Formats: sequence, structure tokens, C-alpha cells
Amino acid sequence: MRRSKLYKKQVGVAGFDSLKRYGVAEAIELLKGFPAVKFDQTAEVAFKLGVDPRKSDQTVRGAVALPRGTGKTVRVAVVADGALGQEARDAGADFVGYEDIVQKIKDGWQEFDILIATPDAMRLVRPLGRQLGPRGLMPNPKTGTVTDQVGNAVREAKAGRAEFRADRGACVHVPFGKLSFSAEALKENFDVIVEALNKAKPTTAKGAYILSCTISATMTPGVKINVKELVRAKE
Repeated sequence: MRRSKLYKKQVGVAGFDSLKRYGVAEAIELLKGFPAVKFDQTAEVAFKLGVDPRKSDQTVRGAVALPRGTGKTVRVAVVADGALGQEARDAGADFVGYEDIVQKIKDGWQEFDILIATPDAMRLVRPLGRQLGPRGLMPNPKTGTVTDQVGNAVREAKAGRAEFRADRGACVHVPFGKLSFSAEALKENFDVIVEALNKAKPTTAKGAYILSCTISATMTPGVKINVKELVRAKE
């Protein structure tokens, strides 16, 4: 496989070993030390889990509010009416509506990053599954996007909220900030993601849960994390 000049330059960074497994703090410092590019890269963590996603009782899915935010502007749409609709507006939702906003989505409109709906509104939203599902925009109680507490949900989403879900290969990818964040801010976000992922462990999953963990940024190699440190964090 041919590697770019940037990649070769990055793997040549002093102290970096692509096969070594690092502590979280050291891994983040290495990530921030890679040669810079012309934009603020997104930092992401990837986990390989010891679950079988083909079994409905081993689904891993959830959401967590990142204490230091995501570093990106989040557009929030809410399907709610009456007092709850006004609550969503007061909390800073970008778009609020009921049947009108559902019709807009049916017509192809998707200029939002998170869709929140009240339980009563789900009768209108469920038929949109084929449009929203592939983009991960379908409201779900497990991620806190189907709720009567719309004000809290909007504020969390705007402040910085990360959703996670195991794919068919039992892998989970979660952004945890921008490389311009301080190392302390990135670690704080990382730690709450690990905590939320551990809490989402299915009761039917046996054996080791987090099998591997790697952090990377948009244009960097992956830095492997020592999984034993994540197990200790859980304990």
C-alpha cells in the first residue's frame, strides 16, 4: 500500500510506535503532536467490542453529553407542539414544528444534525424511518431523542452530545472533540465516552467487553490504547 508524504512524516514522529498500546493521556499527547494540517481535525475513538450485534439482546447504543463539547455547531430540529414546542424554542432549537416539519422531511429536507421528538409525535415520525435511518437521524429513546424533556435534550445537543452504536462488526466510532482542544479537554470527553460505553454493556454479553481501542484524527494514523486502563477506569 502506498502511503502519503504526510502519513510517512506522522509515523516518524519521535516516540510513536504504531504497534504499542499507550495510556490514554500519553496517546492524546501523541495525537496532538502529529504534524498539523490546514484545518482543525476531528478526534475520534474506535472500539472493538466483545458482543454479537446479530443478537437483539446484545445491541450497544447510547448517547452522552460531552463536558467539553464537540467543537462543531449542531443544528437541532424538534417535532413537538404546544408548550413543548415553545420549550424547545426557548432552549435554542434551530427548527421546531409538528406536522409541517414532518412534511418537509418527507419532501427531502434534512438540514439538521439531530432530530428530537416527543413520544406523542412519534406516530408522525415513524414513517420517516427509511429517510432518517440511513443517516442516523431517527429519534430513539436510547439516545434521549424521544422525550418530553425537550428543553434538556436541546440544550445537551447544542452543548455537545455524542451518539454511539455498534455496527455489524461490533465496532463503535465516536468523535470526542477537535485537535485544537487542550489535552485535558480531550481526555475529559474521552473518559465520559468510555464510562457511557461501559454502562451500555448488554447483560447477556460474556467475557471481555472492550477488546481494543484506537484514537485518531481526520488525517493521522491510529494510536492504540491499553485496554487494561479502560477496564480499571470502569472498576
